[in-house]
Amino acid sequence: MDLKITNTLMREKQVFTPIDPSNVRLYVCGPTVYDHAHVGNARPAVVFDVLVRVLRHLYGKDHVTHVANITDIDDKIMIRAKERGVDIETLTGETADIYNADMAAIGVNRPDVQPRATGHVSQMIAMTERLIERGHAYAAEGHVLFNVPSMSDYGQLSRRDRDEMIAGARVDVAPYKRDPADFVLWKPSADDQPGWDSPWGRGRPGWHIECSAMAAEHLGEVFDIHGGGLDLIFPHHENEIAQTRCAFGHARMANYWMHNGFLTAEGEKMSKSLGNFYTVHELLEEWPGEAIRLLLLSAHYRQPLDFSKAGLREAKTQLDRLYRALENSADIPTEQPGLMLKNQNDAAVDIDHPREQYILEALCDDLNTPLAISRLHKLATSLNSDDRANPAIKRTFLQGAELLGILSTTPSEWFQGEVSGISPIEIERLIAARSNARKAKDFAEADRIRDDLKARGIELEDGPSGTTWKRAG
Repeated sequence: MDLKITNTLMREKQVFTPIDPSNVRLYVCGPTVYDHAHVGNARPAVVFDVLVRVLRHLYGKDHVTHVANITDIDDKIMIRAKERGVDIETLTGETADIYNADMAAIGVNRPDVQPRATGHVSQMIAMTERLIERGHAYAAEGHVLFNVPSMSDYGQLSRRDRDEMIAGARVDVAPYKRDPADFVLWKPSADDQPGWDSPWGRGRPGWHIECSAMAAEHLGEVFDIHGGGLDLIFPHHENEIAQTRCAFGHARMANYWMHNGFLTAEGEKMSKSLGNFYTVHELLEEWPGEAIRLLLLSAHYRQPLDFSKAGLREAKTQLDRLYRALENSADIPTEQPGLMLKNQNDAAVDIDHPREQYILEALCDDLNTPLAISRLHKLATSLNSDDRANPAIKRTFLQGAELLGILSTTPSEWFQGEVSGISPIEIERLIAARSNARKAKDFAEADRIRDDLKARGIELEDGPSGTTWKRAG
């Protein structure tokens, strides 16, 4: 099955053809680690995690190399470290660890390589020297700048005119610049700022050169896919392309460029003053990670997405339904040959082992996650109907969930997960108290405990082996 993706560089949907099918390579811009990741940061992590899952399914899990960087050199990092009174290494180390834990909680697999900018300064210096040697960069007053007019086709990705580029890049006006559009590859550091020795004095790299150097180091001079948010097209990705192409002399840095759309919260741009600035870390205290993930996948990745608490409630309800379908199909094997799956609104789909197509085909159409989620619900309906005995339905259901990165736990664990405002330990304590009340024939107290738990979203089920509980669906 062909994977089709919208290539920002070409402005069209294209069939993906890897440079080397035995080693599909992609780079995704990662976080700048000075604070907790908000849901806008999480969207590209989740989107490209799904892409990697699809690529591994198509080409083999050992034939995909996924690189996503950590930016730990940045002016925002220096400011935050000073505010907290800690050194930069402590701040970035703690923040990166929290970021990885939060992403794991929403089902994002760790990239194969997660390079940090601080570990690649020598490569950045070497690339900068190469650009100077080739006439695409120049040193001036302790800075090194990329010479934008030296690249005749600069701007192919964003397709902006020159005035838009200068305005969009918010370039600094400096007397040492040869052209207003020139951007920094290296800049000097003050004594109280992080810095490295270089041919141009003690300093630190510019933001754009970091990703160019890390991508080249781990994926080569030309690779398959580069991903990130829509806001990175200009100037960051445009400048990455300029640096890499001019340093190595190739017509491409990456053959395909993919960008996810913008995210709002509660209908507006996220802002702490509006009370709609949601960090993943805070949301995980109240919501299951899979609910956050499902909401982030509910809109097509290239479209805008409004993230809301109402959306989280809906995502949680959808997951309850999917987990109940999984629970109802617990006795259905998955190893038998499949048949044909029919749905009311779909033609018959061949989901025979080993390549079930039903949900995969939706994801292979430019990561159409809304369609994939809709089809997963149709499979859930089948699992709850007379078709439930068909093992191919369950097999396709599980495969689709795996590709989307959901249903990663068991139904019993999901329904006994921690409920907002009450812990499993407290639930078990109340169940024991109810049992003691029943033994003492204090049925009014036993009923009171049961009703109280029900009001808090907990359903009790009495059986021969005792009382069990689950969250209300």
